[in-house]
Amino acid sequence: MSILQSSTVRLDQALTRLERAVGVLFERSGDPALARRELAAMIEDRAHLAQQLDDALAREKELQALADEASEALGSAIAEVRAALGREGRP
Repeated sequence: MSILQSSTVRLDQALTRLERAVGVLFERSGDPALARRELAAMIEDRAHLAQQLDDALAREKELQALADEASEALGSAIAEVRAALGREGRP
């Protein structure tokens, strides 16, 4: 076998190994287009969840304000009832 033939065989073997390695890399990394679509979907989901969280926090503030108002009204009503009960016991 000549040096040229030997080099050709070695080059062919190296190219075969390279093709296998690239194939394995593609299998491991998957389809780049699919990965981009999945990333875009995750980003969209994150934005949607962030908006839902913001809405929930705003609603929680509204509910807390209403609860505070109700607590104050209840406290006033209790004080009025106590005062009325105290007056009723006296002439």
